[in-house]
Amino acid sequence: MSRPQTYRFHNGEKAALPFEAAEYEARLAGLRRILDEEGLDACLLTSMHSIAYYSGFLYCSFGRPYGLVVTATDSVTLSAGIDAGQPWRRCHGDNLTYTDWERDNFWRAAASVAGEGRAIGYEGDHLTLDGKAKLDAFLAPSRSVAIHVRTMRQRMHKSAAEIALIREGARIADVGGYAIRDAICEGTREIDVAMAGRDAMEAEIARAFPEAEYRDTWVWFQSGINTDGAHNPVTARKLERGDILSLNTFPMISGYYTALERTLFVGEVDPASLAIWEANVATHEYGMSLLKPGVSCAEVTAGVNAFLEERDLLQYRTFGYGHSFGVLSHYYGREAGLELREDIDTVLEPGMVISMEPMLTLAEGQPGAGGYREHDILIITEDGNENITGFPYGPAHNVI
Repeated sequence: MSRPQTYRFHNGEKAALPFEAAEYEARLAGLRRILDEEGLDACLLTSMHSIAYYSGFLYCSFGRPYGLVVTATDSVTLSAGIDAGQPWRRCHGDNLTYTDWERDNFWRAAASVAGEGRAIGYEGDHLTLDGKAKLDAFLAPSRSVAIHVRTMRQRMHKSAAEIALIREGARIADVGGYAIRDAICEGTREIDVAMAGRDAMEAEIARAFPEAEYRDTWVWFQSGINTDGAHNPVTARKLERGDILSLNTFPMISGYYTALERTLFVGEVDPASLAIWEANVATHEYGMSLLKPGVSCAEVTAGVNAFLEERDLLQYRTFGYGHSFGVLSHYYGREAGLELREDIDTVLEPGMVISMEPMLTLAEGQPGAGGYREHDILIITEDGNENITGFPYGPAHNVI
């Protein structure tokens, strides 16, 4: 039996994608401008976020490579045979399947679309050393250029369609937050509270997006000492009266993750904890007031740093104050050029979407021990920002 290296399995009709075809064509036009300005004939994108951004297809790797080849005229996703026709149905443009019968058929598929001996763009922050060696061997590019910084900058500026989807994500994050708040009581395990929030969000996503694929919506719900890290996993610890809690809901809609994060307490809050909590809420509100066009991420960070230093709290800060939203996940990161940190000089512009999320962590044994964090999502507007998170924050609302 003759086994092909690649084939097309266009099984069924195209499915409804997260965005209309015109949205993907506009994104591809922006990418092609990048290729033209860099003097490139084609690019091979390999990351989940870039492939999803330009084609709508969010792959599941399981150790296999995936790609998107874009030329001046074509846009072709490259997928493994194990996925059959799903990548074709769920992508904008064409799809080419590669087989497992022979090693490196992915790279033969890439070469068949991009061509050999041409100038090729690639993602320098994603392609491994082994992958780059195979790109050089199979595509034999006349030259190759890392374009990940430029594609990241393109993703920083959200279209109206993206902002509409992010708004829905923020709304659904609030749905999860209310379900969690309703599930909180002494003696309940973290895992049970987390499942209540996750189930509520998944049901709402399915209601609001009946034609989507559903995956990877999750909750981090932490209590007591488990609140000290922002990304600490859920455990079976039982809630106790006086516990500090950290509510974190993360609905995922077609690769677009949003977030809600809140500090809460079970039953009562002691005076030392209340003082830290109120200080962090004030920091949160001050930080949000700084988010406006024309201000750099570093300038916002410096302002929040000064606010905390005046209150002798800066030493309890553990990470940056916020980050971009769009095609992102705990699997594949985010636009690193749009984070509220000292070393990021990106200037905020209308159409960017960013969080404000100051966190103070006090070690066990100190008065007010625990991790305090509030998190809202804000759209940068022409003259300031719009907060699209609705769940209330602070002691007046979140002592349960």
